[in-house]
This record gives sequence, structure tokens and C-alpha cells, in this order.
Amino acid sequence: MSIDLGYTYLVNHIIKYGEDRNGGRTAESFRSIFGSRMEFNLKEGFPVLTTKSVHFKSVVVELLWFLRGDSNIKYLKDHGVSIWDEWANAEGDLGPVYGKQWRSWPSPSGPIDQISRLIEDLRESPQSRRHLVVAWNPAEIDSMALPPRHCLFQFFLGESGLSCQLYQRSVDVGLGLPFNISSYALLTHLIAKELNVYVDRFIHIGGDVHLYHNHIDAVNNQVLRDSYELPALWLNPNVTSIFNYTPEDIKLINYQSHGKVKLPIAK
Repeated sequence: MSIDLGYTYLVNHIIKYGEDRNGGRTAESFRSIFGSRMEFNLKEGFPVLTTKSVHFKSVVVELLWFLRGDSNIKYLKDHGVSIWDEWANAEGDLGPVYGKQWRSWPSPSGPIDQISRLIEDLRESPQSRRHLVVAWNPAEIDSMALPPRHCLFQFFLGESGLSCQLYQRSVDVGLGLPFNISSYALLTHLIAKELNVYVDRFIHIGGDVHLYHNHIDAVNNQVLRDSYELPALWLNPNVTSIFNYTPEDIKLINYQSHGKVKLPIAK
């Protein structure tokens, strides 16, 4: 399934079959379904929307920030990315959000680096069913600026290559979903390169999948646009560790898209 086709189907499905709701973190009302599944063949191109422009630099910088184990927005700001600004405190801290959980999950015996352990386990026991990383830490949720939306992901290394399946508990289809798909597709590519294997599939599983009411008209118009061919991903071949990439080491080749779609952030 191409990302543009799958995204269009999901938008139409939410509009037609969704339930209008008002609860949750924000004051904005939304239209919601429970449960979705999208699957992308990473061999067919990099899954980034073409019916609107996705700011790929922000995808890259945020993912590298996660991989650093960072939870202060200074790294993001230093690279011109402001997507977390609204939730940081005066010192730029966000509490123990994604990167902290990925790289130093607290335990009685000391912090656990889930990403390093994941890569090691994929090398040593490729057929294991335990290739998981979890960001949802109940003991630290109240200390986080935002509880993790994309909260658990699992890898599968098979004959066709490396696949990733993400469970996202809360899916903002207008703003967040296109970003999340590209981010985890990129993570799959980075880990596959580290392991010297091919990429295979990325699978996105959504929990509460919603469109904010003040996004519906713009997104509905967006999905009427014609799509373009998917771009290819370039990774600097000289980088040998997933922890050593800079934003300049990761690029999309031949990314063609329609213009931006401006949507308000739900607060």
C-alpha cells in the first residue's frame, strides 16, 4: 500500500464511520475510530506523504534526538526544529520522554539502554520474539510533558529483511501520523544498515485514531490531490553506528510533493 493511498482511505474511513468525541488531553473536539492498520513495503520507496509537504528535516532531527537519549529541546533548537517548544519548561526540559526511556529506562540494577540491547539481540538472536522497545513507563508518566503516543515497537528479522511494527495509542491523523510513519520507517532503515540487512516492511497499528474537527476540511481537501512517486532514502555510507548520524547524513532523493497544509496544534 502506498502511503498516500492508505492515508486517504483512513481519512475517509474516520469521516464516514468515526464517533464525535470531546474528551482527552485537549479542549478540541475530534472524530475518532478505535483500531487501524497500515502496512508499507519499504523496498518500494520511502513512505512520506506527497499530497502535502512533510518537513523531513524535522523527522530526522527528532529521531536523532530520541536516539541520543535526550529530553531537553536544546538539540532540536540548535538544528532549527521547534516541534516540541510548546511543551518544554523554561529550561527546555520535557521530563523523561521518549529518548530517556529508549536509552536509559530506570531499573533497580541501573539504567537499561533499550536501543543498544535491541541491536545486540537482533545480531545474536535474530529469530527471537523479544525485539521490543517500550516508551510507556507507568512510573514516570506523570513526570513527562506529554505521555508517549507511539509507545511500543517491535522488530522482525526474516528472509526478506528487517520489519518494524509500531503500536501508537493515540494518533493525530492530520498532524502527527504522516510524521510518525516517516520517523519509524527511517529508524527501520538505520537499524537495517547497522545490521547489514535489507529493509522489508513497516506496519503502523493505531489505537485511538482521530481527526480534530478543525482539521477535517483541510485534510479532506488534501487527500483529493494527485500523488507523486515515492522518493528514495540516502544514508551516508561512511557512518557505521546508529548513534553517530548527523542531520546532514540523511536525505530524501527526488522527493516531490504538493505544498504545506497548515493545521492548528491541539492544545
